[in-house]
Amino acid sequence: MVKIRLARGGAKKRPFYSIVVTDSRKRRDSAYIERIGYFNPVARGQEVRLTLEEDRLTFWQSKGAQLTDRVSQLVKEFKDPSIREKQLAAKAAKIEAIKAKAEAEAKAAAEAAAAEEAAAAAEEAAAAEAEATAEEAETPAEEAAPEAEAEAKEE
Repeated sequence: MVKIRLARGGAKKRPFYSIVVTDSRKRRDSAYIERIGYFNPVARGQEVRLTLEEDRLTFWQSKGAQLTDRVSQLVKEFKDPSIREKQLAAKAAKIEAIKAKAEAEAKAAAEAAAAEEAAAAAEEAAAAEAEATAEEAETPAEEAAPEAEAEAKEE
């Protein structure tokens, strides 16, 4: 059976795929019948990401060649470039949502920390106030005791 599939090339961590027509029993990167295009998944800037010879593709399909799943996706993308733009827009929206969620979590954590700090400060102020009232309550009683003793001696 003849297949139209990807054959990997390129360096480590920098893949580059040839779109080839080959016998399905052959290895992925072995000899092929014909190269009908290429796919560069790491293309940047002005580099061409996908090229395909449509006339050779239709010729091989008419002969009974089967497309692999990934090649069929690439053919759709080649025929309608807006598919790629939609994918990129969806990816960008997902990244923005993740950033917004992280910012909201950071803001909530900062507000919680501020609330804890305010509660601790209020608790500390209440403790200081209670201590001050306790000192005030003890001082008049101590002052009153010597005065009462002095009055008792005078009598």
